Amino acid sequence: MRRRRALRREGASPILGHIDLITFSLFLALAVVGWLMVFSVGFEEFRAGEGVSFLSTSAGKQAIWIGICALIFAFIMLLDWKFWQTFAYAIYAISIGLLVLVLFLGTNIKGATSWFTFGGFSFQPSEIAKFGAALALSGFLSSYSTDLRKTRSQLISLTIIVTPILLILAQPDAGSALVFLSFFLVLFREGLNPGYYIAAGIMGALLIAGLVYEPENITLALALLALLAMTYNLKSKQRLYWMLGALLVGGASYYLVQMEYLPYVLSGSLLLFLVLSYVLYRQRNGRLAAILFFFLIAGSGLAFAANYGFNNILKPHQQDRINVWLQPDKCDERGSLYNLVQSKTAIGSGGLQGKGFLKGTMTKGNFVPEQSTDFIFCTIGEEQGFIGTFGIIALFLLLLFRITMIAERQRASFSRIYAYCVAGIIFLHFFINIGMTMGLTPIIGIPLPFISKGGSSLMGFTIMIAVMLKLDKHRYRL
Repeated sequence: MRRRRALRREGASPILGHIDLITFSLFLALAVVGWLMVFSVGFEEFRAGEGVSFLSTSAGKQAIWIGICALIFAFIMLLDWKFWQTFAYAIYAISIGLLVLVLFLGTNIKGATSWFTFGGFSFQPSEIAKFGAALALSGFLSSYSTDLRKTRSQLISLTIIVTPILLILAQPDAGSALVFLSFFLVLFREGLNPGYYIAAGIMGALLIAGLVYEPENITLALALLALLAMTYNLKSKQRLYWMLGALLVGGASYYLVQMEYLPYVLSGSLLLFLVLSYVLYRQRNGRLAAILFFFLIAGSGLAFAANYGFNNILKPHQQDRINVWLQPDKCDERGSLYNLVQSKTAIGSGGLQGKGFLKGTMTKGNFVPEQSTDFIFCTIGEEQGFIGTFGIIALFLLLLFRITMIAERQRASFSRIYAYCVAGIIFLHFFINIGMTMGLTPIIGIPLPFISKGGSSLMGFTIMIAVMLKLDKHRYRL
């Protein structure tokens, strides 16, 4: 009865009839707030320019893109809902073709060949590639033959994700490439072994540690952790003595390292590690010793590789970006740290209620760089204060929560997986963009969805939301 009633209701309106109005309202609210912030950032320039057409300003161009996105949204609502699953791989192939084409015919902007330009407008194909990858991954994972417990399915899924990443890195655009990692959240939801994520988390932590600390210190720390793990798995009579010994070694190591005796401490710890490995082997627990040995060697290798790559491969400006995130005390406040300092100052200056719409002094003084795109959250913080920033964060969280609800109520695997892909992409954009304005994440140039200036970004997110709402509208037919 519920299904028949839902099918009858669909005749009410070909575009907005019985779509999820809460999600649509959240999407619309964020787009309107985004246009107002873009207008605020460019207001002084528009007011000072004599005879300047509104449509030639940033806010005017963004308004045009909003109109284009409205037409695209309506077109998607009128299109057959079966189209997206049927042509998922074809759309993905077209998006990959655009990524290849932009490397040869694209325009270089700020060191990256990531854009097609025409008639005063620019278009970034990586935004469409996110949508294409979401469709292709949804199509593959929803296939009856796909089983993420099997290596073949894992490799195909990885290929779908990694192919656009490599092409975007070739532009180079590390920020856009990073967004594709959000699809691994979808793979986790669909049953990929959690062990992969634990291993990836450990590897990531070791790589980051290798950028901050000397690799010899990391090796020592890993050796001490391995010693504690070994002592815990010894027989009960020996465990207490060895654990006390390991703790004493750890305590002594701290003071000896401060006295620049690191080579001796490291050698002693490794020797103790080998002794305990032999003891475990004699107790028929050689497998644990082998695992810990591999953990020690692989972890140390990652730390040394990260340290070497940072000091010998990365360019100075790339090193500065990492230091701004991980070691800001090593950066010059008038140089590489300038953007972050101005960003924090602008957000903090808004106080509780903000300075008011069009009254942001740092925004109007152009102190914050890229304030209409990557750092537009600073404009919100300065003009709308804590209340405004909290409101924006709340809107995003509500949108993500609603998309998750939509995903879980789908009858078809394709629709569920696609909705989770959309949620993952929006979450990573939202988290990294807001985080980088406060120094919590690296500054890598990722726009804030629906709010940052940029037609291709707004169009990409509009298409993703529209397709999700279309599939949800027809969920009883799938």
